[in-house]
Amino acid sequence: MAYSETRIVIGGLAHIPVLIVIANFIKGKFKVKKEKAKETLAKEDPVKVIEVKETLVKENKTNAIKEISNKLDNIEEKADKVYEKVKKEKKDKKKKKKKDMKRD
Repeated sequence: MAYSETRIVIGGLAHIPVLIVIANFIKGKFKVKKEKAKETLAKEDPVKVIEVKETLVKENKTNAIKEISNKLDNIEEKADKVYEKVKKEKKDKKKKKKKDMKRD
């Protein structure tokens, strides 16, 4: 049995409110979970700071932290250099491929 275009369009339009209701239902379910997560984050206790009274311990800790920080900076610099080198090599390979394709 064949249907006219008008009947098909009307049938499609009749389903739009159903789809909107389903979309709003799903949206509402996820929105509630988000609000609960925000509430739990707001209720967490702040971090407690413990002060050390001995200056020697503080100096040793700060020196260790400075050394680790310097090492991390050096590692980051080396990683950047390696990244740039790899990037340059990839670029050179692409140029070489283009030259080889043009020769053929």
